[in-house]
Amino acid sequence: MKRILLPLLALVSTPVLAETVAIIGGKVVIGDGSAPIEGGTVIISNGRVTAAGSNVAVPAGAQRIDATGKWVTPGLVAGFSRIGLAGVDAVDDSNDSSAKTSPFSASLDVSTGVNPDVAAIAINRAAGVTRAVVSPDASNAIFGGQGAVIDTGADPDAITRPRVFQFVEFGEGGARRAGGSRPALIAAFRNALSEARDYAAGRLREDSQLKRADAAALVPVVNGAQKLVIHAESATDILAVLALKRETPALSLVIVGATEGWRVAPQIAASGVPVIASAVNDLPGSFEQIAATQSNVGRMKAAGVTVAIGMIDDDDTRQAMHAAQYAGNLVALTHVPGATGLNWNDAFAAITSKAAQVMGMGGEIGSLLPGRRGDVVIWDGDPLEVATGVEAVWIDGVRQPLETRQTRLRARYANPQEGNLPKAYDR
Repeated sequence: MKRILLPLLALVSTPVLAETVAIIGGKVVIGDGSAPIEGGTVIISNGRVTAAGSNVAVPAGAQRIDATGKWVTPGLVAGFSRIGLAGVDAVDDSNDSSAKTSPFSASLDVSTGVNPDVAAIAINRAAGVTRAVVSPDASNAIFGGQGAVIDTGADPDAITRPRVFQFVEFGEGGARRAGGSRPALIAAFRNALSEARDYAAGRLREDSQLKRADAAALVPVVNGAQKLVIHAESATDILAVLALKRETPALSLVIVGATEGWRVAPQIAASGVPVIASAVNDLPGSFEQIAATQSNVGRMKAAGVTVAIGMIDDDDTRQAMHAAQYAGNLVALTHVPGATGLNWNDAFAAITSKAAQVMGMGGEIGSLLPGRRGDVVIWDGDPLEVATGVEAVWIDGVRQPLETRQTRLRARYANPQEGNLPKAYDR
């Protein structure tokens, strides 16, 4: 097998054309919940997956890559994150995850703040994450703004699709932002939707509480054209969200967090509202998480809820890659008496196709079905095992560098040598 290594700067500064690639002989995981295929083949052409499975013909002239003994999967999709919004979380100048003093809320567009050069992007790419749902954080109002789906490629343009959803904070955080109580939160939410309808009808009053830009940004939400991602953890808050869905059926709701979702799983399933869950919340970190259990995701899935895995309030600006470990934990739960987890196929789908489906992008990313973007990862073992490493990554059919700041530091200090300058200055 011939492998061409390009310098990192070349990949970043110049466009790279996707070529036809045939990855042959590996254990192929489609990512749609089906079982792995031994000795399968994946074909990527013109940046898209054209075929994946067994008995796949290799096109003439394709670059062949032998993956015998390896696993071949779609790239991981971070179901909820804030990756790319902060270089150093505690340094305000490098953190665009929230707008603490801005008069605007719903109209904030997170795609304008994503920085593909932050270290976390390369680190997560090297760990098999190829796409991420990126959300703003709410600060002075219950609405945080409009989230995007990005790729983790080594190029300056990270945005796959901007303004995919509007983020709103419910529960304890939303109550604080709305004036101190959940009744105030619900009143603020209903008023915001009412003012958005007024704006759409050309009758927004001068004394409206929303800025005009924020009212305009909420119009696609009330029309159901843009998803509304609501952070709710407790069973009570989840039921309040579902009641609002019955009140305004046009809303395209997604619940994120849902630590106590298992308590009201039948109601969530009946509503058809999908969930992006925090997979391993098993301790009551707040009053709205008293009934936390690692069986939460498995119980919701068993009840018929569409569940993906996300990282809200869980080092979400850096560690999207931990979703693979969390999915593996859910598989391990199936071997624990009294616990409810996921089988391997469903667990892997929760960090790939289900995450894409929840965001309305199942036809674009998250699986190796024909026509999907050419996001493919070769692993040296089971991708849900923590000791497994990534050997190659393609995004939109372009092979990506796996070098990170950490790998450069490792190479630099593996065999330290004295130089003319202190090591900190020796580049």
